[in-house]
Amino acid sequence: MQRRPLKSRWQPYQWQPAEVVVSPWVRDGAPRCLHDDPSDTRWLYTGFELRLYSDEAEGYFLNLDSRAPCWFVMWRMDEVSELAVPQLVTLSYNEAARMMDGGEMVDTLPAPSYIVRQLETFVQEFYRPEPKRKRRKPSFEGGAGVQQMAEQEGWRRGR
Repeated sequence: MQRRPLKSRWQPYQWQPAEVVVSPWVRDGAPRCLHDDPSDTRWLYTGFELRLYSDEAEGYFLNLDSRAPCWFVMWRMDEVSELAVPQLVTLSYNEAARMMDGGEMVDTLPAPSYIVRQLETFVQEFYRPEPKRKRRKPSFEGGAGVQQMAEQEGWRRGR
């Protein structure tokens, strides 16, 4: 996570994800400050696991269908330390949308090409678009029902 200063009297700085590092060698550990400077502060958070779920295949498809497939990083401010702490990393557009609908902070970062290729393989295997259904035209009650409705409308308009 990265903190940068802003030229604003209401908000002195902005937090945002700087990078998602995919590494099998990084173990779960305590957050580490990588750089602490008034112009740029960076923290490393480890231990996130990315799993792809077949019931999220539509969300992965929507991510791939965008111009720039990306990581979605959900994070929260820790009021005590005043640090932005990532909570979850996903590749599902739908999952990110649900989190944002719930009021969570979600930012994006470009996904690397090797992750995009793996996601494409997963989507090809598991995504099945919903079949389009024929829309039924609404039925209207004819005869006496229409006459009764017209009469009621006439009485409301002062006839």
